[in-house]
Amino acid sequence: MFVKRFEDAIPYEAPNHRGVVGLRLQGFEEGGPKNQWVGLSQFLPGGGAGPDSTPFEKVYVVLEGHMTVIASGHETVLGPLDSCTIPPGEVREIENRTNHMCKMLVVIPYPPGA
Repeated sequence: MFVKRFEDAIPYEAPNHRGVVGLRLQGFEEGGPKNQWVGLSQFLPGGGAGPDSTPFEKVYVVLEGHMTVIASGHETVLGPLDSCTIPPGEVREIENRTNHMCKMLVVIPYPPGA
């Protein structure tokens, strides 16, 4: 078992993101997960990401607040404990359209060669 305390989470910058602080909860460390990494994204009001896509799928789980996810021409609002999977290559945009912070877990496979 590999335990990592929240106090030891390392901040990271995600490309094409705005108004967000990301913390890497698991991944990219000795003894950590081998297939994917887990981040905690804390979006300020008006914060978001995209539009863009990645060559691998990702999973979003909203822990607190609400996040609007725009993909394939459809908008969906995710609330606490709602989740979605974004398939590889799908263009998505996410926006915190509320006046409250949105906290979201992000699970993403490692990029090739990581």
